Amino acid sequence: MNPRKIAILALLVAVSVGTNYAMISFYNVKFMDFIVFIGGFCFGPAVGALTGIFSWIVYGTLNPAGFEIRIWLVTMFSEAMYGIIGGLMNRTMLRDGGNALKERARSASIFFGLLGMLLTFGYDLITNAVFGYIWYESILIGILVGFVPFGLAHVLSNAVFFGVGCVPAIRIISNLFGGKKNGSAAK
Repeated sequence: MNPRKIAILALLVAVSVGTNYAMISFYNVKFMDFIVFIGGFCFGPAVGALTGIFSWIVYGTLNPAGFEIRIWLVTMFSEAMYGIIGGLMNRTMLRDGGNALKERARSASIFFGLLGMLLTFGYDLITNAVFGYIWYESILIGILVGFVPFGLAHVLSNAVFFGVGCVPAIRIISNLFGGKKNGSAAK
């Protein structure tokens, strides 16, 4: 990674962790997943994955809800999934130079909202299963307890964050960082 991407990674991690603490009173409603996804989409799967991992290294260690190493490790690597998928989506969606994203912003927003829901459902399924196994000795109980109401809030809020925020964030970051030649999404 070049120094520019390292600086971008540090900025993404700082914003991710900072917004988590700022939204601490809204349980399971955070911008972290969105920020990690956008980091992956705009700067590649490695930056996205590392944003997720480093964000959880900080937030998970200094988590007001407490620290449990097995849950911390699972959340850390599950969060990386958002960045990896974001980077892979960039390769798929911007093959035409970003024209489809520009011309069909509304359908792209719906797509991103649904993708946010799907990714969050997968994240919650994995993390709640591990939580249930550790605390209740039952994966099923962990999944049930984790999804109602907390998982529902997480899935729905991410659907809104991804659906409303992805297209504008990608455009802004692309304009700020000069497109693909400088390591971000599209011009």
